[in-house]
Amino acid sequence: MELKLYVDRLSQPSRAVLIFCKANEIEFEEVSIKLGKLQHRSPEYAEINPMKQVPAIVHGDFKLSESHAILIYLASAFPGVADHWYPADVHKRAKIHSVLDWHHSNLRRGSLGYHFNTGIALAFGLPLDPKAAAEGEKLLSASLATIESLWLEGDGPFLLGNSQPSIADIALVCEIMQLEVADEKDRDRILAGHKRVLKWIEDTKNATAPYFDEFHSLMPFAKEKLKELKAQASKQ
Repeated sequence: MELKLYVDRLSQPSRAVLIFCKANEIEFEEVSIKLGKLQHRSPEYAEINPMKQVPAIVHGDFKLSESHAILIYLASAFPGVADHWYPADVHKRAKIHSVLDWHHSNLRRGSLGYHFNTGIALAFGLPLDPKAAAEGEKLLSASLATIESLWLEGDGPFLLGNSQPSIADIALVCEIMQLEVADEKDRDRILAGHKRVLKWIEDTKNATAPYFDEFHSLMPFAKEKLKELKAQASKQ
């Protein structure tokens, strides 16, 4: 069955799914859904994902949305995916699910709040909200501290003390990489002091090379685009 990925490479969850497929030699057709052009709100895309978000997949006649569910499905449905990505052991799986559940209500919520209200809102014609940005940064910073003190437990370089990455590693690292579009001083301030997090990011990059860098190659472009939007907004 043909696998289609409906993604926008500027989307953190989209990048996680793309990198996972490439790293595991899963063949797919990439269908670009440009969020900035509101393609995710089209009636045609609503037939794929009624929630009108990315990513989404179509595998034969099976449709699925939500990046965590997609990663779980891909790791389970395709032969040849190494066990460390989504272990058969039910206890290890449960631990991965606990990280993924935590991700959406903590790290992702803080990341979205910060990035949207410091720049991305402008791409949708909306004003920036400094108060919401500050609240997002607070949650983002607290989430990084939790990763450092809790999820990067044990001697292994990856989440949950594992010696090899799981789908949770790729999901969370792609989230943090969105800081590459922030101003350097802001990025450095937020990541300052999180040495274990920075090493874990590098370890995850290396474990998924060269695909991690391939799908993050557009970040400098996105950063410059946001700078232009901010400059235009400051003149109005």
